[in-house]
Amino acid sequence: MGCMQHDAHAPFVDALIIGAGFSGLYQLHRLRDELGLSARVLEAGDDVGGTWYWNRYPGARCDTESNAYMFYFSRDILNAWEWSERYPQQPEIQRYLSFVAERLDLRRDIQFGTRVSQAHYDEASQQWRVCTEGGDTWRCTYLITAIGCLSAANVPRIAGLDDFQGQWFHTGLWPHEGVDFSGKRVAVIGTGSTGIQAIPVIAQQAEALTVFQRTANYSIPARNAPLSAEEKHEVRSRADERHHIMTHNGNGHAFWIDKTKALEVSDDERQTRYQAAWDKGGLQFRATFHDLLIDKAANDTAAQFIQQRIREVVKDPATAEDLTAFDHPFAAKRPPIDSHYFETYNLPHVQLVNLRKTPIERITASGIQTSAGLFEFDIIVFATGFDALTGAFERIDFRGCGGQRLKDLWADGPLTYLGLQVPGFPNLFTITGPGSPSVLCNLPPQIEQHVDWITRCIAHLRAHELASIEATAEAASAWRHEVNRAAEVTLLTQVPHSWYIGANVEGKPKAFLPYAGGLKHYRDTCDAIAADGYRGFSLRPSGR
Repeated sequence: MGCMQHDAHAPFVDALIIGAGFSGLYQLHRLRDELGLSARVLEAGDDVGGTWYWNRYPGARCDTESNAYMFYFSRDILNAWEWSERYPQQPEIQRYLSFVAERLDLRRDIQFGTRVSQAHYDEASQQWRVCTEGGDTWRCTYLITAIGCLSAANVPRIAGLDDFQGQWFHTGLWPHEGVDFSGKRVAVIGTGSTGIQAIPVIAQQAEALTVFQRTANYSIPARNAPLSAEEKHEVRSRADERHHIMTHNGNGHAFWIDKTKALEVSDDERQTRYQAAWDKGGLQFRATFHDLLIDKAANDTAAQFIQQRIREVVKDPATAEDLTAFDHPFAAKRPPIDSHYFETYNLPHVQLVNLRKTPIERITASGIQTSAGLFEFDIIVFATGFDALTGAFERIDFRGCGGQRLKDLWADGPLTYLGLQVPGFPNLFTITGPGSPSVLCNLPPQIEQHVDWITRCIAHLRAHELASIEATAEAASAWRHEVNRAAEVTLLTQVPHSWYIGANVEGKPKAFLPYAGGLKHYRDTCDAIAADGYRGFSLRPSGR
C-alpha cells in the first residue's frame, strides 16, 4: 500500500525536498537555516550533485561559463571558491556542490541512496506522505521537488536492443567507474549537446567510431581554456556587476544581448560581428544581435555564417553537407558549444551516418542494422537526451486532492502556475518545473529566484497561520496560455522534433514545456503575484 497507508508513526518534518543538486541544497539551507524549519532532503544518488552526479560521460562539461554557473546568494561562498577553467567539467562541478554542502553543513539533513517512489496528499491531516523504494515513509507539510529539468534519461525504443551482445550505455546514466573504449568499435547515437561533447573524447580512445545523426546541429566553438590569475581575480572583483546582469536579462547569463538587429547593419559589419563572436566562442554568439530568435531572416544570416565555418573545417564535402543540412533555425533547439567536434570528422577512423538518408531499422546481436546495411559494434552509446521537464515527475506517483494522479492531470501536457505549483496539489512546490524559464536560461540564478520565492511564500503561510497554498485551475490554465503565447513570439515553435515540446520521447504529449518570456520578466511576474496577496493561488487556514 505504501503511501496509501495513513502511518501516524512515520517521521514528520516541516519540509521534504526531493533531490540534492543546486536546487535541493539551496532550498534546504533557506528553510532550515533561515526559517528554522525541520527539513530533510531525499536523494537517489550516493552524493550531492543532482544532474552532475549522474552525467559523467566522456567530455561532460557545463556550457555556461563557470563565473555564472555558481551560487551568488553568499559572498562568503562566492569568494571561497575558485574555478579552474572557463567551462567547468563534471568532476569540478560536483566538487563545487560538495564544497557548498560542507560549507553550510547540509549533509546531516540529506538522506542519500533514497529514491522517492510515491508522494500522496492526505487532505484530512493536510500533510504529504512520501514513500521511498526502500520502504520508508515520511510525513511533511511542504513537499518541494528539486528533481531537475534534465534528469530522466531517454533511451529510445529501438527494436532489438535486448539482442545486442556488446555493451550499451546512456550518457545520462554513465557508470561511475567509467568505460574503456580502447580497441573498441563504438557507435554514438545522437548529436545533441551530450553527443557533441562526448564524440571528440570517445574518438581519442576508440579503434573506430561511427556517429549516427538524425538532425544536423549547429554548434559554436567553446574556446575553453584554464582561467588565468587575472581572470580568477575578475570573478570576485566584478561579482556584483555580473550578478546584476544575470538577474536583469532574459537568459540568466553574465552578458547582455546586443540591441542591434541583424539586418540593420551592412553585410560586412554583420560578418565582422559574427566572426568576433565565433572567435570568442561560447553561448554569447547568440547575443550578437537582438532579433536572432524572433526574426527568421535575421536568423538565416547566423545560420549561413555557421554553415560556412563548418564547411571550412570538415574536409570531406559529403560529410560537411550532412553536418550542415540544418532543418531548423539557429538556437531554436538547444544550441551546443563544442571542443573540436567538427574537427573530429577529419579523423580516418570516424564516420558519420545520416539517419535521414539511411534510418536505423533495428539493433542486432552484433550491431546496428540500417537501410544501407549492418554496422558491427562492441559498444553503443545513446546520447539521446532526456524526457525533459516532465519525465522526472512521471517516474514518481504523485497524487493530490481526491487521489488525482499528476500523470493523469498532465496527460495532454503539463499544467502549472508559474512552473511553481500544480492545481489540486496543495503545498507542492516545483523548482524550475514545466512552465518556468528552466532550460531556456542559465539555471543557478533561476534556481535562486525559485527557492527565494518558495521560501518567502512558506514564511508568509506560517506568519499568517495558513495551512496550505494551491494554484487555482483558472490561474494554471491562464499561465498555460501565457507559456504558449511567449513561445509563439519566437522561432522556438518552428521545430516540430524539438525536446522543448517533448517530441524526442515516443508517446509524450506535444506541448511547449519551458517559459520563453525571459527570466527578468518572469521574476517580475512572480514578485507581482506574491505582492498582490498571491493572486491565482488558494490559501487555506489551519484547522480546515
